[in-house]
Amino acid sequence: MTDTRSSIPRTAALPFVLIVALFFLWGVANNLNDVLIAHFKKLFTLTDLRAGLVQSAFYLGYFCLAIPAALFMRAKGYRAAVLLGLCFYALGALLFWPAAGAQSYPFFLAALFVIASGLAFLETSANPLIARLGSADTASRRLNLAQAFNPLGSIAGVAVGSQFILSGVEVGPAQMAAMTPDALTSFRAAEAAAVQIPYLLIGLGVLVWALLIRITPFPKVATEREVEEGVGAAQDFAALLRNRRVLGGVAAQFFYVGAQVGIWSFLIRYSQVAAPGTTEHEGAGFLTLSLILFMVGRFAGAALMSRLPALLLLAGFAAIAGLLCLIAALAGGQLGIGALVLSSFFMSIMYPTIFAESVDGLGPRTKSAAALLVMAIVGGAVFPAIMGYVSDLSGSMVNAMLVPALCFLVVLLFALRARRAA
Repeated sequence: MTDTRSSIPRTAALPFVLIVALFFLWGVANNLNDVLIAHFKKLFTLTDLRAGLVQSAFYLGYFCLAIPAALFMRAKGYRAAVLLGLCFYALGALLFWPAAGAQSYPFFLAALFVIASGLAFLETSANPLIARLGSADTASRRLNLAQAFNPLGSIAGVAVGSQFILSGVEVGPAQMAAMTPDALTSFRAAEAAAVQIPYLLIGLGVLVWALLIRITPFPKVATEREVEEGVGAAQDFAALLRNRRVLGGVAAQFFYVGAQVGIWSFLIRYSQVAAPGTTEHEGAGFLTLSLILFMVGRFAGAALMSRLPALLLLAGFAAIAGLLCLIAALAGGQLGIGALVLSSFFMSIMYPTIFAESVDGLGPRTKSAAALLVMAIVGGAVFPAIMGYVSDLSGSMVNAMLVPALCFLVVLLFALRARRAA
């Protein structure tokens, strides 16, 4: 029997809750990176471009592991992919302990790559699994509801980072150069050690959640192979690469994730440049407010989709988000900060709506399409580096906000084109 309010079979209710919680867990990892960028920039005295490599290393993991994740799902099913992803996630988090001991920026980047490799398995499996745990007619709404818990994890990640990682000690390159060798060594050791306990607890918590999923009975759709006769991995991908809607969705996802990651990665930095005198803790507060608006937007978007077509809503939100980024790039100051913070509300529905609309009606090719869409998350590796380069080249992070404004234009074009083709 099906619950008409959620269109989820009652036997799948507990698995649904356990999988929805994964959206929270990867939100923690994703947005701790925004704090790490500010933290590592100070600890290792990095340029904006080099600080942006945090996201490049992280989202490169998505790109490299998305297709292996899809192939693994074809062989073992959704739940097995989730369990493997959680193990990678935990391993990467635990690697932060020796990376901090070594005070090595490349070691930290490698640990982030391992975490992201796990998240590639989680996102490749959890998104389509949520879409299939119930009626196909309400997949977009159900996925938006599940994704609404992602910003809760994002808020938790920023809160943990702000309270336990960011020391609040504002030390510039000139001040570090003036330190004695002993004082500099002590400062760097303390700053590096700040990440150890938070990531240790995250790693252990992820392992506990993996155990809960392992011992919980799941529906057959989550545990069995779903390969139809005559449909193999090569045929899947060849067919999908000829599907204009899927390719449009991959492009839209690439640019959207790049914009989102770029804005959040540099919001602390932007606020300090746009409004001189802003501290890193105040910047983290603006980031937290952004994530709260993002979460509210997810719930509001899920409600609005019961009245408005999903693609129409996506087009409207993309246009407004692009305009707000343009204001941030041209105005700066408190107005620019406010516009950038508000843009998070309108980013809220983009990822799940692009995902759900791109895989609609693909049947057994859903897993392969999910892999392509998760690979598109590599936009999060590309655009923060571009924004860092623009900032270093122009001398201001404010100018770099033109980059996400252009990214949202691509999302707008996808929504309009997909709506005309529907």
